Amino acid sequence: MSGTAQGPWAAIRRVAASDRISGLIMLGFALMGLVLANIPETAAWFEHLSHFELGVPGTNITMGVGHWAQDGLLTIFFLVVGLELKQELTTGSLSNIRAAAVPMLCAVGGMIVPPILFIAVVALFSRYGAGDPGSLLIANGATFPFSEAAHGWAIPTATDIAFSLAVLALFAKALPGSIRAFLMTLATVDDLLAIILIAVFFSSLNAWYWFVGIAVCAVAWYFLVRMRKVPWFGVAVIGILSWVMMYEAGVHPTLAGVLVGLLTPARAMYGERSPRAERYADKLQPFSALLALPIFAFFATGVHFDAITPMLLVSPIVIGIIVALVVGKPLGIMAVAWCSTHLGSLRMPKGLRVRDMFPAAVACGIGFTVSFLIASLAYANAELSAEARFGVLLASLLAAAVSGVLLSRQSRRFEARAAAEQTVPDVQRGSGRTETTLADGTVVLSQSIGGRRKEPAHDDGAGSSGRRTKRGRRARR
Repeated sequence: MSGTAQGPWAAIRRVAASDRISGLIMLGFALMGLVLANIPETAAWFEHLSHFELGVPGTNITMGVGHWAQDGLLTIFFLVVGLELKQELTTGSLSNIRAAAVPMLCAVGGMIVPPILFIAVVALFSRYGAGDPGSLLIANGATFPFSEAAHGWAIPTATDIAFSLAVLALFAKALPGSIRAFLMTLATVDDLLAIILIAVFFSSLNAWYWFVGIAVCAVAWYFLVRMRKVPWFGVAVIGILSWVMMYEAGVHPTLAGVLVGLLTPARAMYGERSPRAERYADKLQPFSALLALPIFAFFATGVHFDAITPMLLVSPIVIGIIVALVVGKPLGIMAVAWCSTHLGSLRMPKGLRVRDMFPAAVACGIGFTVSFLIASLAYANAELSAEARFGVLLASLLAAAVSGVLLSRQSRRFEARAAAEQTVPDVQRGSGRTETTLADGTVVLSQSIGGRRKEPAHDDGAGSSGRRTKRGRRARR
């Protein structure tokens, strides 16, 4: 009976743990939202569903279903991010600052260059585009001042770690684990910087006493999750209260998940086999990957356009986001990686060169989740927000396609190199002896006599003169 009960949940956890499958599920929901919002037969139904209001009893918190997906469900994703950040900062890749210095700096470079390119593209359109000087003409024919369009500068700063790792899983099976670890560290720091960016630039602070409430909830969470036997009902109540306090304080409420995640212990306690932050993240991962993110993507891309025309592809906002994510992200990452290793004293992980990171850097141009969130926060105008989210979707798909091709070619090169290392002739000077490693790890020594090589035979245990075979694994350099 227990095996039957555990079977479906075990299967769900395996699906959620697969970057490839969970990424494709989220992409499928995103495309479905875009289609349903723009088909005449379903557009009205989708609009009604998205704006159907639900409220929290006893509070003034009332939002449409679409906003609940963004501000409520997405908190689960940010809680997982907070737990993983705490684990990485305590015992993971971010605990050794020197070892993680290059990918951490690359994350900063990958967040600085895209906004510069976005502003540059928008400025060029405002000066030389079809609209009046100083304004931009978007796809539906409306014009907006440059200052309003420039509010979207933060949209292309984020990297979607789930999608970028899904692309690696699909196209880069033969790549060394150091490339995945580099990307993981970079994307983790990118998430942390995006959280700071949202908190600083997209929060409208309200009365001070709400922040006192946040502090009280934080202290309560800190002590509750460190008890020998955690009172889960109390933890759930404190988590919900911290979300409400964040909302009322004017801070984006999803950051409540990050706050409590960072306050969770990341070292084993009371003789437990694994840290609580790691265990909680594993348990919440299915809800984040298969519930929160797909539903959020469904409503985030479900924007209605008066007409989906080719004019969308030449919209200043769309082109600016595409250039920023597809060009700016890898440009910032590679420039910082080169400068920090060639002009500075830092070093890449062992066995990696700066140029080896280019395909993975292109994959960092997949914005998606956090970029969708920032697009909805950056623009108050529905049309600008809709075009920005459409731009994020196109840019992410383009970055995924380009990085997929580059990663596939790079993976084949690493695979060919690994195969070549299986058979490496090593002729010792002056001895006429050749050492060859076969595919199964067998090392064969053969002796040249009188200018001819005497082929080795299978060792019969008699210790034949001039030839012998020894088995053993040779460590790759």
